[in-house]
Amino acid sequence: ADFGCPGVLAVLGLEATAPGECELTRLLQDKLQYEMRLQYMKHYFPIDYTVQVQYEEVLRPSNITRLRNGTVSEAALRYLWFHVSSQAVLRIREVLPEKHPSWKYTQELCQLFDALGEEYSKYRQTDVEAVVADLVELVHSAGAESRSKAVRPKALLDNCLKVMRMLYGVPCELGIR
Repeated sequence: ADFGCPGVLAVLGLEATAPGECELTRLLQDKLQYEMRLQYMKHYFPIDYTVQVQYEEVLRPSNITRLRNGTVSEAALRYLWFHVSSQAVLRIREVLPEKHPSWKYTQELCQLFDALGEEYSKYRQTDVEAVVADLVELVHSAGAESRSKAVRPKALLDNCLKVMRMLYGVPCELGIR
């Protein structure tokens, strides 16, 4: 397989997934099962409810394919997915009162992403390709000048799961259930 330029990450041994990453993505896959996404992110929300997110906070499989073709390393793509997905969960959580039936579910997702954050804390911005570092920065800057769009909560988590399977499916042997 062609993984593009090995770059700095391969030298640091970060091209491979850490055991913790695989364990956590398996737990996330369980939490992101279709029935749960449907119930917590659609049925428990008003019809056609949307959350305002920044344009950069929507990460679809097509975005990953395009970045891969631009020879961005897999480790950098996972780093990007982590930042975008954890931000998406926070966006959904921001609109929920604590008594909302989906609150505990998003809380559990947040905890899994916090744990994944520990795995990624060893990454430095300099370890990832500039294009990814810039995207991550945009996701966290949330400046007024950034373009925003309305997205359904379930769509955010659908993307999260699809991209996660693209990036972790093979190295973490995620069985598609």
